Amino acid sequence: MWTAYAQSVLGDQLARVALSLLVFERTESAGWTAATYALTTLPALLSGVLLSGLADRFPRRTVMVGCDLVRAVIVGLMALPGTPLPLLAGLLVLAQLAEAPFGAAQGALLPSVLGAHRYERGQRVMLITHQAGQLVGFAGGGVLVVWLGSHVSLGLNAVTFLLSATLIRVGVKARPVEGTATGQKRVHLQVRSAVALIWSDPRLRSLVALGWLAGFIVLPEGLAAPFAEEAGGGGASVGLLLAAHPAGMVVGAALLGRVGVGDDRRRRLLGPLAIGANLPLVFYWAGPGVGAAVLLLMLSGVCSAYQITAGATFVLLTPVDQRGQALGLARSGLIAMQGIGVASGGVITELSGSSAATIAGAGLLGTLCAVLVAVGWARARDTGTGTIPLRA
Repeated sequence: MWTAYAQSVLGDQLARVALSLLVFERTESAGWTAATYALTTLPALLSGVLLSGLADRFPRRTVMVGCDLVRAVIVGLMALPGTPLPLLAGLLVLAQLAEAPFGAAQGALLPSVLGAHRYERGQRVMLITHQAGQLVGFAGGGVLVVWLGSHVSLGLNAVTFLLSATLIRVGVKARPVEGTATGQKRVHLQVRSAVALIWSDPRLRSLVALGWLAGFIVLPEGLAAPFAEEAGGGGASVGLLLAAHPAGMVVGAALLGRVGVGDDRRRRLLGPLAIGANLPLVFYWAGPGVGAAVLLLMLSGVCSAYQITAGATFVLLTPVDQRGQALGLARSGLIAMQGIGVASGGVITELSGSSAATIAGAGLLGTLCAVLVAVGWARARDTGTGTIPLRA
């Protein structure tokens, strides 16, 4: 699972750089660039609600392999030279529809593979791997895409999906459907049950809200290309800007791991760190250069590592037979919030003419929301409602 995940992440980040540069080169529009980036996230709102339940209804390994094969075919079509932008956008939406059930199956399967006592450490390894893959893919992505071309870069991403499907099929043990979930369970009943579960527990509600704050933090990624041009940078600086936040998250994850496995202090730090993840973006009001922006994004990334503990706690508080749907709903909302944030930022940048001011405004609004969510989590953290312990 780890090997398949690691190499796939590298391909995904290369593809994101390729799409950003391809669209910006063709349109020279910050709005269209941000909208294309948003298309890598918004379809998850639909698939997270309707398709994440597949991870509870069918064997999770089967779901993961099927999603990878579907994405390999679609991204392969996107890699064909001369693909019109409207068709490219349509294919991108279809490819992203498979992301939610894959992520739900992977997230729900990991506790079964590792056990509850090692799950948070495993989640930390996966997140560090994801951020390190973003760091490598984004940092070298600008140069590599210029050298290979956008279409070849997309083709490489399609190959990584094929490799991921092969590794999971060969290297992951087949496991039956867990708990009481069955392949015949209706989708609307699964969704209703998962929503009720999350809404009825103030801890789960607060953890979901903490995760969804990423909708503000992701905006600099969606506006990386126009901001780089505004700040006097080139194509390579786009990769550096995209890599800064993941690099900070790697550092933050390592620091949080030193607090002590299972220590309640990590959960108590969730609120302050969520505020710290948004606050650095406010300093974009000063119109920083590429170097200063990279430092601000790294600081934001260090604090954003709180997402590891928030996500692991959410999963361990969820019954095993509802983990796929509940995790899918939480993730789809998070991804949708990111897409809405980036799309809104693109529109605002088109109107204001300044991507730096847009990012700063998002940072201010995100900081205010983070304060409210932090207060809610502090009140809910020790309520002890529900029947699922933090450690199974």
